[in-house]
Amino acid sequence: MSIKKTATLIGATGLVGNQLLKILLENDVFSTVRIIVRHPIKGFTHPKLDIRIISFDDETAFKDAIGNSNVVFSCIGTTMKNVSGNKELYKKIDYDITVHAAQFAKEQGCNHFIFISSVGANSKSSNFYLNLKGCIEDAVIATEIENIAIIQPGFIEGNRKVKRPAERVMKIILPLLKYFIPSKYNIIHSEAIAKAMYQLSLYPPKGVFRYQNKQIEVLAKNTFF
Repeated sequence: MSIKKTATLIGATGLVGNQLLKILLENDVFSTVRIIVRHPIKGFTHPKLDIRIISFDDETAFKDAIGNSNVVFSCIGTTMKNVSGNKELYKKIDYDITVHAAQFAKEQGCNHFIFISSVGANSKSSNFYLNLKGCIEDAVIATEIENIAIIQPGFIEGNRKVKRPAERVMKIILPLLKYFIPSKYNIIHSEAIAKAMYQLSLYPPKGVFRYQNKQIEVLAKNTFF
């Protein structure tokens, strides 16, 4: 008899999260795919899909939604444009949601946490974005979850719902610099990241591991359904 397993995903409506959601629903590894969202998702149903609509400020509801998960994925993220330049709100979304998810996973007995950070993340950086990502990494590691996978991609490309002018510029510039900058800073597609995250959920090594572009691409190529 197969073991019923639950994968919980935060950030399912985002660029990588949406790709990962499709992969999780299409395979037979997880009998339940739970997504934690702020608002209802219209026109999307699946027999394995468990949608939990909560306020992330409600810690009790958040913790309950994490409950009985075998693995928790966090693809949460925002942009300065989305928060109108408000750094405190930016931190509330990126830091608070991911770190609370890890803390609640630990409290609920889930020993596997996979989340998206960024190449260059460093809690000692003077850059707001890289400092924040580094602080998130430090806080998640401090939970002492048995298996932690930190995804540190370079520039993520994909079919975003909202087009970003900076993205168009980077798509032009980065290919021209491909042979002059480390591969970890290059463009990587959202689908490759999603495939790698799925792959990491199957055979988790114990400990804390970081994965950058090269490792992500290798994992993505080795993903089978």
